[in-house]
Amino acid sequence: MKASGLKKMLLIIEGNIGAGKSTFLKILKKHLDLDIIHEPTNKWQNISEDGNILDLFYKDTRRWAYTFQSFAFVTRVQSIQDALKKNTKDLQVLERSVYCDRFCFAKNCYESGTMSALEWQIYKNWFSWLVQGYTKRPDAFVYLKADPEVCYLRMKKRSRKEEDEVTLSYLKNLHKKHEDWLIDKKETIGYIKNVPILTLDCNSDFENNKDKQEKHVKAVMDFINEIKGKYIIPAKQKQIQL
Repeated sequence: MKASGLKKMLLIIEGNIGAGKSTFLKILKKHLDLDIIHEPTNKWQNISEDGNILDLFYKDTRRWAYTFQSFAFVTRVQSIQDALKKNTKDLQVLERSVYCDRFCFAKNCYESGTMSALEWQIYKNWFSWLVQGYTKRPDAFVYLKADPEVCYLRMKKRSRKEEDEVTLSYLKNLHKKHEDWLIDKKETIGYIKNVPILTLDCNSDFENNKDKQEKHVKAVMDFINEIKGKYIIPAKQKQIQL
């Protein structure tokens, strides 16, 4: 059952590196009727034959911080715009957002000294203008909250080559930025300040735990249905019983 006239609601999944976003998205896709807009990591890894800017960023953050954060923003916007033109589902689920770039990753670059004060000001100026005119405003956030130590172990286990240089200290800084933005609301953009946020405890492994998966999926369904009243997210009942 769907409320008539409701089209392309945008739900954003946020979380630290290693929090479980990719796994969580696979679970949602398996159980719910939705389209997923993935983080455009393939564009970061394949700009040209030798152009892996994600790898360059982690290996020499001071040199590549501003360049990478700028490119990450542009490719996110492009990916969202392209996906919303062709996707057909009422519910669109986005893996991370330009807001996470701004309030977590780019801000951390500035505060850690890998992005200069001038670069940070330029970034904020064009970000504010572009995000107002070229991005779809989110309807809700889901924050996958996990301790930095847990994220670090998961990151090492999956062993992506670009993440070899990522330290526990870096993950701790990003965790604090997520908390400051999503939980404590110390800094935000006015029009997303009151966007509803569902926080899920993702410290426990849920990749191979059906009970935890169903609990998380039900929490998301209840969250969206509460926001939209009579809007009911279609569940694939053969695969999950809620």
